[in-house]
Amino acid sequence: MNNSSLEISFLSIFLLISVITFSQKKVSKIFDTTSKEINIDTAGLDNIIIENSDSKFVEVFLFAESYDEQLIKIENINNNVNIKFEFEGTETREVIFRKFITKRLQRANAVVKVPKDISVYIFGENVDVTAKSFENKVSIYIDNGIVKLNKIKAKTLVKLYSGNVYASIKKTNIDVVSDKGTIQIDTITYQKKLQKYFKENSSELSIRSIKANIFLTTQ
Repeated sequence: MNNSSLEISFLSIFLLISVITFSQKKVSKIFDTTSKEINIDTAGLDNIIIENSDSKFVEVFLFAESYDEQLIKIENINNNVNIKFEFEGTETREVIFRKFITKRLQRANAVVKVPKDISVYIFGENVDVTAKSFENKVSIYIDNGIVKLNKIKAKTLVKLYSGNVYASIKKTNIDVVSDKGTIQIDTITYQKKLQKYFKENSSELSIRSIKANIFLTTQ
């Protein structure tokens, strides 16, 4: 058993199964948890996708091209699951050179599949986030990025400094603020702030930003 598996085995409170596969710079881990909250640290990633899993297991997949080895770290602290991504070995010459141009060229992407009824919190700096019509409560805290939420089905919070946010809303409670960005629903543009509420509706979208552009559709 490798070091990653040994580390995860100590988290017996929530771990039933851990599977690690390595193929073409791909790493994956599958585990069960009794926790109702998952925190995801996106440091080192360019993109992350979250979606609902078809089973009771949390599934984490990491794809990276620019490092010799990449790791998925799972921790259980105060009954909350923390997911982090670490990279080891030498970087390719291309990444070292292009870091002078931009910080978002790690060529590392992750997919996290989560069972229903587990809240997800995402933290990061420069990262793109996609939620595939996620049915769980999700909160996203990033500095900059493209956030694609697709259809809002649960309570969703996004806080970012700049970037673009896209979402499909239908009878969704919305509370949106962007001080210097554009707020648009279908073809109608609003300035700085937009609030709309529907009674007896569990889906809710709240966005707070300084410079992000927010594009919402009712289709």
